[in-house]
Amino acid sequence: MTTPHADTVLVVDDTPESLRFLTDTLEAANISVLIATSGEAALELLAHVTPDLILMDAVMPGLDGFETTRAIKQMPRGAPVPIIFMTGLTESEHVVHALEAGGVDYVRKPIVVEELLARVRVHMANARQTQGGHYALDATGRNLIAVGSDGALSWRTPGADKLMESLEPGWSRTDVALPAMLRTPVARLLPDDLPAGTTVKTDSPGGDTVELIIVGRPRAGETLIRLNHLDPQADIARLQSHFALTQREAEVLLWISYGKPNRVISEILVISPRTVNKHLEQIFEKLGVETRAAAAAFAVRIIAQ
Repeated sequence: MTTPHADTVLVVDDTPESLRFLTDTLEAANISVLIATSGEAALELLAHVTPDLILMDAVMPGLDGFETTRAIKQMPRGAPVPIIFMTGLTESEHVVHALEAGGVDYVRKPIVVEELLARVRVHMANARQTQGGHYALDATGRNLIAVGSDGALSWRTPGADKLMESLEPGWSRTDVALPAMLRTPVARLLPDDLPAGTTVKTDSPGGDTVELIIVGRPRAGETLIRLNHLDPQADIARLQSHFALTQREAEVLLWISYGKPNRVISEILVISPRTVNKHLEQIFEKLGVETRAAAAAFAVRIIAQ
């Protein structure tokens, strides 16, 4: 009985000997192999399938490895896939060029099998861990986007994609650029000196209000932003009905789901912080939870339905 392949690697190389060697090496390690003999062929293949990792030859006719990698990183399907460069070039400037293009690592030709397989496994594991974090965020119902210093999308949860599509007809989750209505407010949140929690709001031509909140800056040049689609009356009614809450309890839970602290909730609802806490106690009991975070997660799932 053949052991099923759990991993898939796309090899992009124009040399038959290299393709044969790499295919034999990877398949012997129980890794499925896809082949593209040019940058153009790799881009065409990636429009239909997503490998776990790409091995990219640096020097090819037509689109070279650097140009191909930059194009892949502009594709929603290809952006999260780690790319390891294969090169016989020894100058450090070419290594830098490979990393700047979007590669995560490089191996030199002639390739040492053990080193190649070790690097492939490490980068596939790292990519899965990152992807798992994104799925976990989406499972909470949070609409999160990460944008670079140029305002382009680095990644986003599927929930954020769904929200952005609803806000701007014609915008597609295959787009790297933000919907037009979010570009200006996002640009206002990009300065590095703005702390987590900084908030701006924007209104769409259709009357939708979106609140954008800085969650943090996971790495240099990237800002993580939460999108809240504000429709308080509809959301309150939904929470009240689903969890059998009073009107005030539903209002408190709503603003918790929007990430507001008790002090802000008390100001919005014109009640004391102590009263907010009393409502929270009742909310926890009715939802069967013990923490604010758990209550917020329950609420977000219902609002997102």
